[in-house]
Amino acid sequence: MNYIVFDLEATCWEYRRASHKQEVIEIGALKLDEYAEVTEVFCKFIKPVFHPTLSPFCKKLTSITQEDVEGADEFSAVIEQFQEWIGWQDNEEYILCSWGFFDRKILENNCALHRLDDEWLEHHISLKHQYQKIRGLHKPIGLKRAVEKEGFEFTGTHHRGIDDADNLSKIFRKHFDEWRY
Repeated sequence: MNYIVFDLEATCWEYRRASHKQEVIEIGALKLDEYAEVTEVFCKFIKPVFHPTLSPFCKKLTSITQEDVEGADEFSAVIEQFQEWIGWQDNEEYILCSWGFFDRKILENNCALHRLDDEWLEHHISLKHQYQKIRGLHKPIGLKRAVEKEGFEFTGTHHRGIDDADNLSKIFRKHFDEWRY
């Protein structure tokens, strides 16, 4: 079984309108084995096509530059690489693990926008909501706060896919035997 601890960044605006379609612009992921050891890392930028110019708000929030995404492949190509990396095409067993349901939902939406199959997303859990139950919290908390609550230092840049995935893996590994699949 592979555990895919991942985080996405997507196009965003300070004042979002209904016409704004959020597109994934970064996938950061760590593959962990049955012993919760990191075996591989996946980090790719994605070139947005519906709103190709990143908003100033998005660039400030994520630290992703226009040059980062302009030099990247489009969603269809990167998602095929990601599917291969997680083992979907080889029928390997995997669980996608993210902090909340946003990451799964945005992948579903982007698959629909690009007319791609999304059945590979069915094996997903929200660590954020399970963490709330594990810790007996009244409501879910943010990733950075959870990392610090667990006694870890939040490393890297918050709202960067690969850094958030790395920080999330700290929580995942600490509570490895408590997650419900």
